[in-house]
Amino acid sequence: MSERVVVTGVGTLSAFGVGLDNLWQAVLEGRTGIGLIQRFDASEYKCQLGAEFVDFDPSDRIDPKLSKRADRFAQFALYAADIALAESGLEITDDNRARIGVVIGSGIGGMETWENQFERLLKRGPDRVSPFFVPMMIIDMGSGLVSMETGAMGPNMAVVTACASGAHAMAVAVDLIKTGRACAIITGGAEAGITRCALGGFSSAGAVSFRNDDPEHACRPFDRDRDGFVMGEGATIMIVEGLDHALERGAPIVAEIIGIGMSGDAYHITEPSPDGGGAALAIQAALDDAGLSASDIDYINAHAPGTPAGDASEAKSLVAVLGDHIAEVPISSTKPIHGHMLGATGPTELAVCFEAMHHNVIPHTLNCDNPDVDPRLDLVRGEPRQAPVRTVMCNSFGFGGHNVVLIARQFEQ
Repeated sequence: MSERVVVTGVGTLSAFGVGLDNLWQAVLEGRTGIGLIQRFDASEYKCQLGAEFVDFDPSDRIDPKLSKRADRFAQFALYAADIALAESGLEITDDNRARIGVVIGSGIGGMETWENQFERLLKRGPDRVSPFFVPMMIIDMGSGLVSMETGAMGPNMAVVTACASGAHAMAVAVDLIKTGRACAIITGGAEAGITRCALGGFSSAGAVSFRNDDPEHACRPFDRDRDGFVMGEGATIMIVEGLDHALERGAPIVAEIIGIGMSGDAYHITEPSPDGGGAALAIQAALDDAGLSASDIDYINAHAPGTPAGDASEAKSLVAVLGDHIAEVPISSTKPIHGHMLGATGPTELAVCFEAMHHNVIPHTLNCDNPDVDPRLDLVRGEPRQAPVRTVMCNSFGFGGHNVVLIARQFEQ
């Protein structure tokens, strides 16, 4: 039997600043981090909205010399990883460094660096492009820099599956531990995608909300008036370990990851399969991996970004798998609070699920005033719900038809 895998540390950066506590407080209060973009002039864009981490100061935990050579997304990864390691108490030494790995996902990586250097190329010529351009831009540099800064020399890689990147990174990390290739992994997702080109592209594609006059109500998962997602930014990095390794060193155990399901839609570059068939495969696979039935799940954090096609497809996938139990499992989306953090979304929402387990409080979906999906879904709306939460499911789906579902539960010896 493969080893059990537990989470021993969590570091989160979001529109609410540093720390999971700040994000969880916003969840409890139903307070959104979405507003008009401040980091650049977005007045000419169809969408001017984002959930930005406006006052991020990496110097608290990252050497300023390193920060200058790291894209914003990599800075997020480094900062969140440092928090997670501190919470976990995991010390990386010469004796264990070969058995500790890094697997971090990002959907679009160093987009800001790419934009800035391309602008320099056009204005000042090729000789003025920074020699750090490519190392700063490439997505694997998030995991690469974390490895360099921590000394972790085990499996080291990046995962890129659009909005499912961070959740897929965690799935890979769990499998690496279960197969004995590592005893601990620094894993999760980091994203700094609120940039000029990314915003322009998503706007042209009609994927984002255009409610610039009402940011607070722009993101509307499962609601009939939804018109697109709203980008967020930040990171959530976790320390996952084999249970024996964590117990041996007396680590604080946050939760246990017990099920993983992955699938592909094989349908479209941006749209999910309308019948939810691909996502349903991942949901069922996660339940099978965990050895659970639908009735064992106490809460589902849906991917539900607030897009017309995405929400409808996910609702159908949940009905297909949960069947008669669909009315008994509370479901919500927290994206109206922290925004759609692209590759960092999955780990961030899983971290919110951990808080739901610890406090026995189920987050509610903001702005879901008139649900237009199957009425049997138990959508938590209006305010958080007090209820026992022992086992949670967290869905992440990405452009290209990439689906990953994680199931976690409260740890019991």
